[in-house]
Amino acid sequence: MQKQIKLLERPKGTPTKDDFEIARIPIGEPNDGEVLLRTIYISVDPYLRGRMSDANSYVAPFELNEPITSGVIGQVIESKSDHFKKNDVVLGHLPWQEYTVADETTIQKVDHHAAPASAYLSILGMTGLTAYFGLLDIGQPKEGETVVVSGAAGAVGSIVGQIAKIKGAYVVGIAGSDEKTDYLRSELKFDAAINYKTENIQKALEKVCPNGIDVYYENVGGEITDAIYPLLNKFARIPVCGAISAYNKQETDIGPRVQTYLIKTSALMKGFTVGDYAARFPEGMKELAQWLQEGKLTYEETITEGFDHTIDAFLNLFKGANLGKSVVKVADLES
Repeated sequence: MQKQIKLLERPKGTPTKDDFEIARIPIGEPNDGEVLLRTIYISVDPYLRGRMSDANSYVAPFELNEPITSGVIGQVIESKSDHFKKNDVVLGHLPWQEYTVADETTIQKVDHHAAPASAYLSILGMTGLTAYFGLLDIGQPKEGETVVVSGAAGAVGSIVGQIAKIKGAYVVGIAGSDEKTDYLRSELKFDAAINYKTENIQKALEKVCPNGIDVYYENVGGEITDAIYPLLNKFARIPVCGAISAYNKQETDIGPRVQTYLIKTSALMKGFTVGDYAARFPEGMKELAQWLQEGKLTYEETITEGFDHTIDAFLNLFKGANLGKSVVKVADLES
């Protein structure tokens, strides 16, 4: 038998542990064309909150009394597939459980000797690709331009800022603690960082963005984003990746109207999901891997130990407790 995490109730506001159930289910055995995986790492991500609501979105909602699924790194412990052998390390979109019987077409092998296995859930996975395509395809930063990133110490934002620096931009990060702003400046070499919890965000932005804002990478929404609009330059670009400030709101999220600012500046504001770029994933992974190898990119992970703490790791996302990518380590890799 093994443990599995199911969605028990649809959260009202911020999720709680009562919305989930840890069940015990059989491990199962693979048939032809399948493998049995031991879960090594589970990715916990803010977008999963949207899938817990029964609402139309870009991806179907989770079903009640069914397991939560997300990015998972697993290791093959039994194979009935011609494409995978025992001890192969793989990536897939898999259930939150300790073991999974997976069809060979739903997983892909990763080289955990070239990079740590968890990196394929972060900088070399969905997180890195979201940063890469959102910034470079929509934001298109140019040398000397000002790029502002909200949620800048998070999984996506921390990579966005580094890529903007590679492209020669002046980069400002917005985060929620002095520890995080110090990290942005000292470790990631952001030009400036703002603690929105202790500083007046409007005045702070005016001070550190004397030349206005050319690119705003949107991860947060709410009052932070409201403070951005008056500082937009002509032909500014706004990739809209997320709006975590509104994910748990039960009432309609209403703020200043954006139309006038967009018209006056001829700015582009475009929402996206990383799946829009699926056909170009190899391009993004190749460039991210090269920058990582060259030392131009670094990344941080908040690793929670133990399957039983998976729900805690997810809930901590909405408290701003993570630095960089949040993952749960379920088991050690076998050599």
